[in-house]
Amino acid sequence: MKLAAIDIGSNAIRLQVVKVFEEENLVSFKKLEYLRFPLRLGQDVFKNGKIAPLTRTKFEKLMRTFKLLTDLYEIEAYRAVATSAMREAENGIAIQEFIRDIVGLKIDIISGDTEAKILNKSILPYLEDKQYVHVDVGGGSTELNIFKGKKLQTGCSFRVGSVRKLSPAERAVTFKAMKEWLKSTGLSKSHSIIGIGTGGNINKLFKLANKSYGNHISLSELKALRAYVKEFSYQERVSILKMNPDRADVIIPASEIYINVLQNVGSDQIMVPKVGLKDGLIYELYEKLSGKNLASIEFLEEH
Repeated sequence: MKLAAIDIGSNAIRLQVVKVFEEENLVSFKKLEYLRFPLRLGQDVFKNGKIAPLTRTKFEKLMRTFKLLTDLYEIEAYRAVATSAMREAENGIAIQEFIRDIVGLKIDIISGDTEAKILNKSILPYLEDKQYVHVDVGGGSTELNIFKGKKLQTGCSFRVGSVRKLSPAERAVTFKAMKEWLKSTGLSKSHSIIGIGTGGNINKLFKLANKSYGNHISLSELKALRAYVKEFSYQERVSILKMNPDRADVIIPASEIYINVLQNVGSDQIMVPKVGLKDGLIYELYEKLSGKNLASIEFLEEH
């Protein structure tokens, strides 16, 4: 079985194609293709309220390319979803309909709540009998989810991200709202709370940590990494730290969100499983087709 996922984000657009291997008590997913294209839809939408003509043209070309690739891989099923930039764009529905009718690719424009639910699928295999706060920082929104073991307790989406430009005052108001929401969840600080970070920026920071094993970094390490990156200019982040241009200009504001949440819940570490919406889409699609629940069977991901 071959499956594909398309994640149309505010900062970049991703395609992932996987092959599914099924054994008696084991399901493994092998990546056949992964493409990330830095088309920043949010830059248009969060400033002017709609996707500009030039960006739209590039988006249409990209969707044609992704459609051709999925056809060439002869996939059994796919799911394509668009998040905050497309759902806030005045012309988002018109573009969605054009891609469906002309390109032959069906895109679902999903809510923040739905986005969070799909993301939750991707992190379930990593959860144990502990308390977790899951932080996913995208280009236009941040999703927070509270877990006790593998059970989701509650979640909320906030209009703050790495691309969405907020004034210092607006950012402070949003951070205050996040703090108040986290306080209302009833997380017990008498028990250790572990952060879970998803999103391209936390993945890059974790890579810079150069860990020889494990998938955790401490809050103090995260703060040190943020300070280290901040010492470099935008051009130096691209040339010396080898960051993509669309990562180099947003990694600092994104890191502040992760740090802020960890501090608010009293967590001193964050797990970075290096999964995202594209993975959750694949798992959800597999469950729908197979009738199996990945949370209740042994799980393995192959790269």
